[in-house]
Amino acid sequence: MSGSVHHRSLSHDSQGTSKPPRSPSPPCHTFHPSILPRVPTPALVESVAGGAHYSGVNVETESVLKRRRTSASRPHTELNRDHQRVLDDLTELYCARPTLEILERSWNKDAQFEDPLCKCNGFVEYAAQPKLFIKSENISRRVMSSTDSPNRLIYFQSQEYTTQKGESSNSVITVDLDENEKIVRVIDQWNGQELPTRFGALFLRVLNAKIFPWLFRVPNIST
Repeated sequence: MSGSVHHRSLSHDSQGTSKPPRSPSPPCHTFHPSILPRVPTPALVESVAGGAHYSGVNVETESVLKRRRTSASRPHTELNRDHQRVLDDLTELYCARPTLEILERSWNKDAQFEDPLCKCNGFVEYAAQPKLFIKSENISRRVMSSTDSPNRLIYFQSQEYTTQKGESSNSVITVDLDENEKIVRVIDQWNGQELPTRFGALFLRVLNAKIFPWLFRVPNIST
């Protein structure tokens, strides 16, 4: 009897009148883009630095980024003497207090400077940038990374500019130095966002860099 019951069950299944329950669908994951916080943490350093591809500069490979974590002889947020000098000099420039001494001491004369407004190449162009505002005050700054190989400083800065609206700006600033501990490149990302690279925007940034030296007196640098 059990055999006949078993036979009828199989026949019943073969006719499609009774089907086993379907397995549940696999879980669905929804990914949301991350948002850069007001004060970035050191964990964001590599993701921010990796975004430098937008500016057309050379981007380090993953192996180089890994070596950065192991090659430094000090904690990655501890500044050496040269990086501290560069940070202090940049703060003076951002506070609209440029001097020829600072420019000669901390900048390579062929250095590059980029932000959403300008794309500067060479002393004449980058030396005019600190004079865009009559007054500017540093609200806060925080070192995100300071490494020897590559010779690089990355920090977060909050700056308040004296304008009709009293505007303020938060920036993630990446600074590359040469073997003489002088700046060869500064990338200023306002609110940590990528710089504009579309043809029209890029053209305006390059044009601004060439016009500003005509509007603001640039000191002569010694050769």
